[in-house]
Amino acid sequence: MTLMTSSNAPTQYVEAGGVRYAYRRFGNANGGLPLLCLQHFTGTLDNWDPAIVDALSTDREIILFENAGVGRSGGAVPASITAMAEHVLQFVGAIALSKFHILGYSLGGFLAQEIAIAKPDLVARMVLSGSAPEGGKGAGMDRPELIAIYTDGEMPMPEKLKRLFFPATVEGKQAAEAFVNRLASRTGEADLPANAEVAPAQLGAMIAWANWPGDVARKLATIPHPVLVTNGDNDTMIPTRNSFVLAEGLPNATLIVYPNAGHGALFQYASTYVAHVREFLHGA
Repeated sequence: MTLMTSSNAPTQYVEAGGVRYAYRRFGNANGGLPLLCLQHFTGTLDNWDPAIVDALSTDREIILFENAGVGRSGGAVPASITAMAEHVLQFVGAIALSKFHILGYSLGGFLAQEIAIAKPDLVARMVLSGSAPEGGKGAGMDRPELIAIYTDGEMPMPEKLKRLFFPATVEGKQAAEAFVNRLASRTGEADLPANAEVAPAQLGAMIAWANWPGDVARKLATIPHPVLVTNGDNDTMIPTRNSFVLAEGLPNATLIVYPNAGHGALFQYASTYVAHVREFLHGA
């Protein structure tokens, strides 16, 4: 019997609320609670790092989810973070998940917070990596230097990921090259890339999230779940200070900041990150 990993796990589909969602599910079904992975801005199923999700799959099932309008999922790209989170909840209901952990990376971390507030009993523990609270400064990722990379039609996607996720140091460039090579290792059917509608819709939702005028501390105080917050010490996409705000405002949070790293710190320090996440989830 072939062992399923992120490289060969088939893309599955489930319909809920009139939307056909694409997802991949693999790992140890007899282990701990499943880990639902929520992806970054314009990311697809193929953008999950095998060095992370395959390593974590030895302990539990991994569920990679693709939101409406992205990759092979149907429907339109939701116009708000709340709507994106509602799609996640439709999906978990359709596959009958009654309790799970969440790994929310970047934009996925925004959704994780909304899910924990809307349906607290579904969520056991959360990992928020390279993310921010609602109202987080700079969390809209709409600065000109970032937009220039997003909209560069001549720049290949692997090069965009290298520039956005990793520092321009010798170590950062080495980690970036290793990361994009790992992403290219999938042997199963490839996902579809995000179409032209995804980036503007998601960016608009992220800008609105960042510009929320409410009380950040009060909202975070309503999330009692154990949370592991991680980031690099120089995240140029979602500024690192937002991770400190999360850790200070969430009642039951632990913060880990990786040195000489940016938005892709989890990929740059993949083995260390996996050890930290595994230890955290084993506390459940």
